[in-house]
Amino acid sequence: MQPITIIVACHNGAATLARALDSCLAQPEAERILVVDDGSTDASANIARVHAMREPRVRLVQMPDSGGAARARNWGALQTATPYIAFLDAGDEYLPHALAAAHSHLERHPHEAAIRLDVEYAGFPDRLATHPDFARHTEAISNTVPSSLVIRRGAFLALGGFPMDETFRRHGGEEGAFAWALSEVFGQRRLIDAKRVRLHYRAGMPAERHLSIQLGLSEAQAALQGETQRASQAYFATAMASVQQTRELGLRSPAL
Repeated sequence: MQPITIIVACHNGAATLARALDSCLAQPEAERILVVDDGSTDASANIARVHAMREPRVRLVQMPDSGGAARARNWGALQTATPYIAFLDAGDEYLPHALAAAHSHLERHPHEAAIRLDVEYAGFPDRLATHPDFARHTEAISNTVPSSLVIRRGAFLALGGFPMDETFRRHGGEEGAFAWALSEVFGQRRLIDAKRVRLHYRAGMPAERHLSIQLGLSEAQAALQGETQRASQAYFATAMASVQQTRELGLRSPAL
């Protein structure tokens, strides 16, 4: 069985990290659970250490300062060599058998680069959750949130990982840019027969801002929207060029 590494990006996630790690440990397909602590100032690192002492699959990597979730996820991907990688934010959790379904799909479809898991949205405020279009818009977001992604490591690296432009670090949106490139270059399907990831509401999270705008509850800032669009287009062009360059390289068989 081809193993999976789960990369858990964490910044000051002490309140929820144990829940996230417990949900990872319940996934037998995970060979390694790599907690990348992004310069937390709370007890996140200690919680990861306690789990690592109890369970050898858990490992902690600490970044020297906070560089954003994209950098933490990318660094985690470079620290592992398993064929498949999955991403789970410290505030979210896997539901039972989540990775079994993803693993089975990728094993049965060797030419697919990635698969998305369907997302359950928990704790979102009524002003969003009771809106008649909430389900329609959250369905689209399920194709972008990192916690829904299981991907072949080679495909992830070929795209250059998540974009680390300062625009995204300040305002979010790197998940959407990555999903755009992934979909255009390799395609991405989502398993919709069951919910397999629980995305917990956090005030100010990108999904909240996006939903608020899409549901007509707030207005998008034109300047910020333009800045994010330019950053996304720049990342997309770079990712496409990287993949094309890789395709043009001649591969040699390794000497035995």
